[in-house]
Amino acid sequence: MHLNKVMIIGNLTRDPEVKTTPSGQTVASFAVATNFSWVDQSGKRQEKPEFHNIVAWRKLAEICGTYLFKGKQVYIEGRLQTRDWTDQNGIRKYRTEIIAENMIMLGSPKTGGGQAGTATAPNSQPQREQMAQDIPTIDQETPSNINPSIEDPNIKSEANNEEDIQVEDIPF
Repeated sequence: MHLNKVMIIGNLTRDPEVKTTPSGQTVASFAVATNFSWVDQSGKRQEKPEFHNIVAWRKLAEICGTYLFKGKQVYIEGRLQTRDWTDQNGIRKYRTEIIAENMIMLGSPKTGGGQAGTATAPNSQPQREQMAQDIPTIDQETPSNINPSIEDPNIKSEANNEEDIQVEDIPF
C-alpha cells in the first residue's frame, strides 16, 4: 500500500498565476508559506518558514485564480509530485510541487480571519462541508472501482433500525 497525501495551512506568498495549456487545460500556480516552530535548548522559541509550490488544474485552477491573492490564508490538500527537466545549459533540474486536490479559503474574504469557502478538484476526496459564503465548488464522483458501496449491508446502525435511509434521499 502507498500513500501520497499532503495537507498544509499557510499564506500565499504571491498571487496565483493562471495559464491555459495548448490542450485547453487551465492551470494555476502559486506558493504557500508555512512556519515550523520549536523551542531550542536554551528555551527560546524558534521559527523557520517553509515555502511550498502549489499547482491546481481545471476548475480548481479557475477558482484559485479568481478568489486567492497574496497574503490569503488557505488550507491545501493534495499530493506531492516532482518534475524534472533539462535546462538550456544541459543541467538536470528538479521541482517538487503539491498538486492541489482540495482548497479551503480561510479568513474573511478580503483579509485573513474566519472561514470563507471551499473548492475541490475532480477525482479527489468529496467536499467535506459547505462554508458560510457561497463559493463555487466542484462536484465529486467516487470511482466505482475504489469504493463501490457507501453502505455496508452487513453493518446495522441505529439509523437503519429506526428507518431505512437511502443514499438518493440525502440532499447533498
